[in-house]
Amino acid sequence: MKSAKPVNTPLANHFKLSKQSCPKSQEEKEAMAGVPYSSAVGSLMYAMVCTRPDIAHAVGVVSRYLSNPGKDHWEVVKWILRYLKSSANKSLSFGKENPILEGYTDADMAEYIAMTEAGKEMLWLKRFLQQLGMKQERYDIHCDSQSALDLSKNAMYHSRTKHIDVRYHWLRQVVEEQQFKLEKIHTDENPADMMTKVVTGGKLQLCAELIGIECM
Repeated sequence: MKSAKPVNTPLANHFKLSKQSCPKSQEEKEAMAGVPYSSAVGSLMYAMVCTRPDIAHAVGVVSRYLSNPGKDHWEVVKWILRYLKSSANKSLSFGKENPILEGYTDADMAEYIAMTEAGKEMLWLKRFLQQLGMKQERYDIHCDSQSALDLSKNAMYHSRTKHIDVRYHWLRQVVEEQQFKLEKIHTDENPADMMTKVVTGGKLQLCAELIGIECM
C-alpha cells in the first residue's frame, strides 16, 4: 500500500458489496486464502475505536464478510487503507478547554431506537463527568428526524410505532425528568451521518471537524 493512490473518503458510492461477491468455488476460496483480510479489518477496527471514528461506517460494511470475503470486499478494505494514508496526519483530539458533552444520532431505519441507545450513553457519561467534578448547564442529544423527536414527546399509541419495544420508551421518561434535552438538527450539520452512510468528501470533512478530528 506504500505506492497506493490516496482517496478522500473511506467508502465510495460505486462499491456495491453483498454476499454475491463471496467466493463460491474452491478455486475462488483458495485465491482468497492468502489475503490478510481478517487481520487488516482488525487493524482498521483498532484505528476506528481509538482515534478514527470517521471510518466507522466503512469498517462496519467490510466486517460483515469476515467469514468468507471475496475480491470485491478486499478492494474496499484497500480503499479504506488508501483513505487513511491520505489522512495519516489526522486524529481525534481533545483540547485543553472544558469538554462539552453532546450527542448526535442518525439511523437508517429506526432513529427513535438509536436516540434511546444514545440517551443511555449520554446519561452514563453525564454521571461519570459529574463525579469528576465536571458539570455543564445542559446536556443535548441532536437528531435530524422530526418524527423520532415527536415520538419521544408523544406517548399516544400509533399503529406505525407498535413494533417498538416498551424498553425503548425509557427515553420519554428521562426527557420528562429533564436529564437531557432532545434537539432538532439539520441533516447537513449532523456529524453522525458519516457513521451510518456514504457521504461526500466535503460532508465527511465537516463531520470530522465537528467531532474533533484534526490535523496533528
